[in-house]
Amino acid sequence: MSYRKKLNIIVLEAVLLVLSLLVIIPFLIMIFGSLKNNVEVTSFDLSLPSEWLWGNYRQVIVEGKMLRSFLNGIFITGMAVLLNVVLASMASFIIARVKTKLSEFLYYFFFIGMIAPLQLIPTIELFKTVNLYGSYTSVILVYSILNLSFSVFLYTGFIKTIPQVLDEVALLEGASILRVFFVIIFPLIKPINITIVIIVFMNIWNDINIPIFFLSDPSKWTMPLSVYQFFGMYGGSSWNLVFANLVLTALPVVVLYLFCQRYIVAGLTSGAVK
Repeated sequence: MSYRKKLNIIVLEAVLLVLSLLVIIPFLIMIFGSLKNNVEVTSFDLSLPSEWLWGNYRQVIVEGKMLRSFLNGIFITGMAVLLNVVLASMASFIIARVKTKLSEFLYYFFFIGMIAPLQLIPTIELFKTVNLYGSYTSVILVYSILNLSFSVFLYTGFIKTIPQVLDEVALLEGASILRVFFVIIFPLIKPINITIVIIVFMNIWNDINIPIFFLSDPSKWTMPLSVYQFFGMYGGSSWNLVFANLVLTALPVVVLYLFCQRYIVAGLTSGAVK
């Protein structure tokens, strides 16, 4: 490796290190602040707590009703991810295998959906018409559809790498198209399945816009919205409790990403590049 290339790598690593501090430092301030008292936390620095107040988390869980919000988030996110995976993978299978102008049109139609914004007012009115507004079902449907275009884009690219002869042999043996997909194709797309589950999970879990518009009952709110509610109660006087709330809300996504980040890279590479 030449001296110039080594220098470029060193400079790039230095830049990335500085950029990473923009994320790491606020994160550490939040974690340390969540364990301080309401006076120490107002310094908003990286100093360690004089006393580690783990009771802050217990207070947040009880007063902020975090368990209920956590269960709401798990139910909404889990059902939306499941619906998204099933619909997107089946649609992508047809788009990737059927070579017609209609399938090509559908591919670009889904692609446009990645940039088209959600029309809130018409969607809300639609759900009111069918008596779904304010229910878990409305939020699950909106989330699954909002992430559908991105999922179809990745699934289609991945399925195109699977030899079509597998489908043809199964069809000649008398298998139905659904059996071909669920028995032969679906197990082979495990890497992209994991990638999409993780990315869609993070997108839904961290969102506050959809629940606040489509769930009028606060008892159905998810964890990020509990932060919004909790900040209104303690934001001016107890930043330590607000930070504890933020840590608990971010923890599931952070843990999921740390354990599954290699699947994200592998799935994105296989689905997009190939």
